[in-house]
Amino acid sequence: MASPEIAERRGLRGGLRRLPRAALARTALFVVLLVAGGVVALLVDVPSVAALRGWLDSLGTAGWVALVLGLALATLAPVPRTALSVLCGVLAGFWGGLALALTSGVLGALVGFALARSLGRETVTRLAGPRLARADELLAHRGAVAVLMGRLIPITPFTLVSYAGGLSGIPLRAYLLGSAVGLVPGTVLHVTIGATVGAAGDGPVLLLSLVPLVLALVALLLVHRWHARRRAQDPVPVD
Repeated sequence: MASPEIAERRGLRGGLRRLPRAALARTALFVVLLVAGGVVALLVDVPSVAALRGWLDSLGTAGWVALVLGLALATLAPVPRTALSVLCGVLAGFWGGLALALTSGVLGALVGFALARSLGRETVTRLAGPRLARADELLAHRGAVAVLMGRLIPITPFTLVSYAGGLSGIPLRAYLLGSAVGLVPGTVLHVTIGATVGAAGDGPVLLLSLVPLVLALVALLLVHRWHARRRAQDPVPVD
């Protein structure tokens, strides 16, 4: 009979086998939505990127603070954080968008953490549904490392990791550190996409500018899939 440690390793490898498919599905959905948004922008008279930036600038500091708060609250809704990070890049360029996305992401993680601790397990479980159990189990066993991996490889929805962090005994400082560090790589990629789109302007050039970035993202996911399969094929000792 396999020991608990071996069973845990097998469960982890099972998750690795499922990871690429989930990542590819989310990426495909994101690309479809991105292209659909570009097509709508071509057909409908929507404000240009420059007009949106000018409107935000006209509001002063209060406008940007309100945007950060709105983005943080949006992480609690079923809105892909990828789309929010791309939006930050479109509106504020790379460095400004990166600051917006990371600040709002960490703030949103803090809000979810605080909500879970204040509402309690029973209420949060009703709100989040059965998928919370998996994130809760991972954080209970691995603490800040699970938070880091949950943010770095977002196979679990952003809000569920936040709720599970609040329900666990992990210290707030460790939770925030794991969230902040884990959010950086993906946020850099998504903000870069948004900044490129914003710099490309409106019209067909905007859509064409996405092609190399989308291809690079797909290539990255394919490499990750190959690596996950190699990990899954490693022999696992049995008792």
